[in-house]
Amino acid sequence: MNVIVVGVGFMGAGLVARLSRQGFDVTAVDRDQKALDALDPSCTGKRICGVGFDRAVLEEAGIDRASAVVACMRSDEANIVVAHVARSTFRVPRVIARLHDLSKAETYRRLNIQTISPNAWGVARTCELLTYQQLDGIYDIGSGEVRLVRADVPKLLDGATVRELTAVGEVQVVSVSRNNETFIPTQGTVLAEGDIIYAVVATSASRKFKQMLGMGE
Repeated sequence: MNVIVVGVGFMGAGLVARLSRQGFDVTAVDRDQKALDALDPSCTGKRICGVGFDRAVLEEAGIDRASAVVACMRSDEANIVVAHVARSTFRVPRVIARLHDLSKAETYRRLNIQTISPNAWGVARTCELLTYQQLDGIYDIGSGEVRLVRADVPKLLDGATVRELTAVGEVQVVSVSRNNETFIPTQGTVLAEGDIIYAVVATSASRKFKQMLGMGE
């Protein structure tokens, strides 16, 4: 997975180091060469000095083949520009932006950009958003007979209801994340492609749940 991190202040540097240790191909971009030089020695990816929202800089960073872009500069406006260019011009699959001013959250939502807050939790949350798979176990309950799992809603289920992903005593959707908001659904809640659902699933029903999601075996 190729990830571009734009802005390597406290949060960006921590993110670059953590993703590098996990084996990701990470490119760090910052206008301050000293900040790039100060990155953890474990960060073996490219380091590019330049203005993060400059298209030529982003192209040098390989944005045309990036799997994800994380904009975590000090300016919300700069982060919005980088995230918007990554999403709309280069069609980067995953785009995440650091948000300083909560009043600007609606701007990000309209652009379909995920946001994280500037603290230690943000580093862990960004890694989570970048790395989860279509179906991902989060937590084993008890001795493993029941699992909390997270899954993408595929195109096949766009317009389906939570009721269609429910099996009494085996599968229960407990929350839905959509456009940076998470809520508890009802059986009649209509799902949309790109939603992230969290479900409690009996281990014995794992195959059934995958089939519900159109994942076959």
